Amino acid sequence: MVTVEKSRKGVGDDAEARALQHLLRQGLRLVERNYRVAAGPRARGGEVDLIMLDRDGTLVFVEVRARSSRSHGGAAASVTHGKQRRVIYAAQHYLQRRATPPPCRFDVVALDGDTLEWLRGAFFAE
Repeated sequence: MVTVEKSRKGVGDDAEARALQHLLRQGLRLVERNYRVAAGPRARGGEVDLIMLDRDGTLVFVEVRARSSRSHGGAAASVTHGKQRRVIYAAQHYLQRRATPPPCRFDVVALDGDTLEWLRGAFFAE
């Protein structure tokens, strides 16, 4: 029997599904998945993996990262300043559709092997 290693997209899709199920069990509600913004004149573009609504009305922009282990800092450490900027750019674009933006925060769901860690307020828009 030959095993085929999952593609990077397949691993990412599985991680997003695990993260989504975890957040739903914690009482958050899914608003949108994989919100993408094309590159603009001053930005590379960006994507928000999950946009969730918390029980208190806070809109939560979630970056999901998966790594097979915690070597090299693990999944959470892979959310670089550049990645944060791209998520913030996409979130700002998303919020332009609303007359009055709700309170917001940026969370990270880090999956290192079988371990899932939900980091609330992992970074902030400057």
